[in-house]
Amino acid sequence: IEKMTALLKERKPQIIGFSILQGNRWGAIDMARLAKSIDPGVTVVMGGVGAATLWHHLLSNFPQIDYCVTGEGELTFLRLAERLQPGTPPFIGDIPGLAFNKNGEVIHTGPAEPIPDLDTLADPARYYTFQHMALTRGCPENCTFCGSPSLWGRRARSHSAGYFVGQLECLAQKGVRFFYVSDDTFTLDRNRVMAVCEGIIEKRLPISWAAISRVDRVDEMVLSSMRRAGCIQISYGVESGSEKIRKRFNKRLNEEAVKRAFSLTLSFGILPRAYFIYGSPGESDETIQETKALMDAIKPLGAIFYILKLFPGTVLYGEYLAQTGQTNDIWLERREDIAYFETDPALSKDQVLSWGKALRNHFYTRLPQYVKAAELVEDPMFRPLHADFYSRLGMTFHKGEYAAIDAIPDKERVAVFCYEKALRYHDHPRAYLGLGMLRQQARDFDAALKILEKGLRLFPGDLQLNLCMGIGFMNLGQFKAALPYLKRAETLPGTAHFIAQCERFT
Repeated sequence: IEKMTALLKERKPQIIGFSILQGNRWGAIDMARLAKSIDPGVTVVMGGVGAATLWHHLLSNFPQIDYCVTGEGELTFLRLAERLQPGTPPFIGDIPGLAFNKNGEVIHTGPAEPIPDLDTLADPARYYTFQHMALTRGCPENCTFCGSPSLWGRRARSHSAGYFVGQLECLAQKGVRFFYVSDDTFTLDRNRVMAVCEGIIEKRLPISWAAISRVDRVDEMVLSSMRRAGCIQISYGVESGSEKIRKRFNKRLNEEAVKRAFSLTLSFGILPRAYFIYGSPGESDETIQETKALMDAIKPLGAIFYILKLFPGTVLYGEYLAQTGQTNDIWLERREDIAYFETDPALSKDQVLSWGKALRNHFYTRLPQYVKAAELVEDPMFRPLHADFYSRLGMTFHKGEYAAIDAIPDKERVAVFCYEKALRYHDHPRAYLGLGMLRQQARDFDAALKILEKGLRLFPGDLQLNLCMGIGFMNLGQFKAALPYLKRAETLPGTAHFIAQCERFT
């Protein structure tokens, strides 16, 4: 609060915009109240999916909010800002996509037309540095738990491949090397995705990225191109192993398509990650077992498990209001969401939590088996990429996300398997680094030095290998020998401390 207060007093904004999701709406409401207490004349505008679905509720209950943008925001907010220029009373009733209070009544100007050509928007990469990207807006599907159709409509629009690749190039020039592509279904337009990948490859952009897709929207050619263009992970909404539950979600996919997509994705060295939802209508011990069985069939190397939640703008939320007689006033409570099990007498909290624990435990205990069962395409062009895949996966078990999860057995052994598998495909500095670090952890310093020496013969400029080699000599008390390696890696965080130690002992 103190920082926010100081910032508002320093900047003295005329207009403050808040992008509202369901979980952050109370923080935005509280900050808006603070801003009005400092300057009652400041204009507060809320947009995003939270404002698009709850605009009437927000304007009816929170006088600190002046306007809500009820859909796509760029043009609506720009027009509003232009009308709010000092000197003339604003008339904003002709700006579509806007809601506001007038004479004690909430007025909505009607929906704004979707922007037909997204490339006409200013390129934010010219002005900001960020990692989250979007090629498309919208999704033609209508999953009952998803709010995308209510925000964007059931028609997908897209930037051109050139615009998108240009954004990536601009950000890469600023030093960004990893991107999250947040489209609901990145591969919706096959030809456009192929053009994006060709653009990344032609420009030799030194990037990697993760995307989201549907299992029925990928094939060998698309996945091959995505991997060569730097894609390292694709997340798929599997949701449940129960066909009955998938139908309840209006998730139009079959089990064979799920199996095929996960197998193909992994075969090109892209980590396939599954989204699962539990605590759903009709959930039971039997449907949870079906989800476990599907998990074993597709062998995901990443998985995220969600309790089913009801959010404004979704079909399930609309059904909840109709069945219970509740209204949006439920959001006057400081709550982020409504868990579906709270609305279904057939489910209990303890039962749903136990299902989540069982699903996570099933995934974690079998993950080493999934890793060892992986089969990648045998293609000389992909051998360096496969080495990158396995070395990256090994580091996940060794130093990354999976290293901290106790339920995963034999993590170090899995890491060694991955590093050694990587080197069978192609030399890779990360694999040598991982093996060297593991040998150091086992206090087998001589073996570590041999591995690192080999890695440095092949990759003499690799900073991490040089740092690890320097630490290896320090472990042996050979501070003079450590110094040259440490100095090559002196730009890495923390290396200066090791250099100072070595210089003190030489």
